[in-house]
Amino acid sequence: MNRLALATATAALLALTACTTPGTSSGAAGSSVAPIPGSITYGGQPQTKLTKSPIGSTFPHRFRAPDGREWSETYRIAPDRSLDLISRREIELDVENNR
Repeated sequence: MNRLALATATAALLALTACTTPGTSSGAAGSSVAPIPGSITYGGQPQTKLTKSPIGSTFPHRFRAPDGREWSETYRIAPDRSLDLISRREIELDVENNR
């Protein structure tokens, strides 16, 4: 095997390893988005599982936090049927135009 082919194979192997290493999922333990009051996963995973939704599918969740701010979150269904919080954004209401 020449050096270029070996380097390519090594890079591909490292990339695949990074995708499957335990602890690198975006689940509650390794999530970059921490749940806040009002999040579905705030206080832990829900008791019920979404059994009919495909693994990897996403869905939105919109809520108003106790401080009155409104949020939109996106969740992904993990292979173990738990929910991964993958993004959150604040919804800014245009009070001027809603009168």
